[in-house]
Amino acid sequence: MQPQTSSAMTPAQILRWYIEAGVDEATGEEPLDRYALAQMAPARPIPQPPPPSRPSTSFPAAAMPARTNKDGNRATAAHLAMECKNLDELRSAMEAYDGCALKRTCQRLVFADGNPQGRVMLIGEAPGADEDRLGLPFVGASGKLLDRMLASIGLDRNDAYITNVVPWRPPGNRKPEPTEVELCLPFISRHIELVSPEILVFLGGAPATALLAKHDAISRLRGRWYDYSSSGLPRPVAAMPTYHPAYLLRTPHAKREAWSDFLSIRKKLDSHTE
Repeated sequence: MQPQTSSAMTPAQILRWYIEAGVDEATGEEPLDRYALAQMAPARPIPQPPPPSRPSTSFPAAAMPARTNKDGNRATAAHLAMECKNLDELRSAMEAYDGCALKRTCQRLVFADGNPQGRVMLIGEAPGADEDRLGLPFVGASGKLLDRMLASIGLDRNDAYITNVVPWRPPGNRKPEPTEVELCLPFISRHIELVSPEILVFLGGAPATALLAKHDAISRLRGRWYDYSSSGLPRPVAAMPTYHPAYLLRTPHAKREAWSDFLSIRKKLDSHTE
């Protein structure tokens, strides 16, 4: 149906006719011939499918093989340690080594304390908060107890040399992971070779396990003498595992057994001088 001419219809009638025809919005003041516009518009190119992708011969970044792994880091540590001819070189090598993640969470390397010419070398597990802050092993409460234990058999830090298997403090004073101990093992092994003590004292089960490859509890290992050997030592070194001073602070009744161990150490030292 065609509308009547505008001269025959009022605006209200025209509006009513548009509503009845379904018109619900105005798009402009002037009429627009969209058929003419369609003929003027350039033809759109027909999209072509992309060429088939060729399989990549490279790994994505997340899947790239690591530049180093545990074995590679340990090999590097072993090479660095083996090249050291003295303790100063060993300290420098350990400070330069980046293979152990503990180095990135601690304050500083805790290398050693005492006299490297001393007859006894004592080895603990890892530094604590006080040791990390001062850069020296056994300076907290357990260190004070260790000093009293040494004094009980006539020794002090001028007669003994003290270090740890792991030279960097684990976060929150947690125990070092086995992989962390393994990465540090070449350094402590070389440390022992360079000091070449008469007697080794392993403070706790961790150093005894790492250096003697003994996996029994410290309560079974303590009080016995073992031979520690390595290719860089002129002779096997007598080694005594005993309780860690931190354990003795928590378990005072074990001090009797630790006292017996230190008396055995004193006896061994005296036998070496006869």
